[in-house]
Amino acid sequence: MTMKPALLLTLGVWASAGCAAAPTKAADPGPMSVAIAPTGDDAAAPAAGGRGEGDDAGPIAKAGYDAAMADAGLRQRVFNDPAMSMALKGSMTQGGVVFGQTLPDAKATLDGEPLMVSADGRFVIGFGRDHGPTALLVVTHADGSVVRRALEIADREFPVDRVDGLDQSKVSGFTAEQLAKIEADKAKKNAARTTTEASPFWSAGFSWPVVGRISGVFGSQRILNGEAKTPHSGVDVAAPAGAPIKAPAPGVVRLAESDMYFEGGLVFIDHGQWLESAFLHMSRIDVKPGDRVEAGAVIGAVGATGRATGPHMHWSLKWMGTLVDPALVAGEMPARAAAAGSD
Repeated sequence: MTMKPALLLTLGVWASAGCAAAPTKAADPGPMSVAIAPTGDDAAAPAAGGRGEGDDAGPIAKAGYDAAMADAGLRQRVFNDPAMSMALKGSMTQGGVVFGQTLPDAKATLDGEPLMVSADGRFVIGFGRDHGPTALLVVTHADGSVVRRALEIADREFPVDRVDGLDQSKVSGFTAEQLAKIEADKAKKNAARTTTEASPFWSAGFSWPVVGRISGVFGSQRILNGEAKTPHSGVDVAAPAGAPIKAPAPGVVRLAESDMYFEGGLVFIDHGQWLESAFLHMSRIDVKPGDRVEAGAVIGAVGATGRATGPHMHWSLKWMGTLVDPALVAGEMPARAAAAGSD
């Protein structure tokens, strides 16, 4: 694990089996970018994907091609455009999450901030509710070649959501005792978020923790008891009290608390590389910090604890401290479940 420092789009070649790493020895391995800088007469390099067949020493050999291809068993492809060695898959939009695959031992940054990249080249990025129209992704390969990709982030409109009937003590006018509880809870949450798994557990994919009618969406402007509050942090699914909540993807439990002031029963699951699921208002918790859970494992039950008007599942998703939209990684709600929840 790593201690914390102080629109669908696919580019290039996406690994076909769970974001598998580009092989290092195979009959036909994945793409390899090689830094070649021909000058003068040597500038007549082959087209992208071309190979320098033959034994004669030509301009490409002078550019370092032969050295790159010295191991005949690898026969790695050489691209004039190193961006062919990077693939992105996900929602390039406000609140979106994008999963990346590049070559092994690469490093990456997003808007200048370092990213966690697994040894086999997998990484994840996200965009907050109010992210601007562009972002800059930079990947540096082990061979020294650099890929710079300007990303266009689609704008979204978010609805206004009015919720009345809440216990006013959970909305405003907090007493000194309540403020102390809120601060203590905040400290627990911060402590649980100081570490993450280096392994990209998220690469197994996501599914809905509870199926049913979606009763609240990510990013909506919340008006609670007539007071404007922060936008909704996740997605709500209507479900009866006691309905099981399942882990949407593999991960490690970082927090399991039954009596948080706002959240009530609260569980954090670390999916690796600072991607975290949070489940609020739970009536029962079946896991403890440190537990490794697999996708589909029951972690607890739906409830109405904390700041809630009735039983439902609230699922939030955070990447590097930024809230993103869980619905964009879970996909469509199963049709029969959604229809049943609307009855």
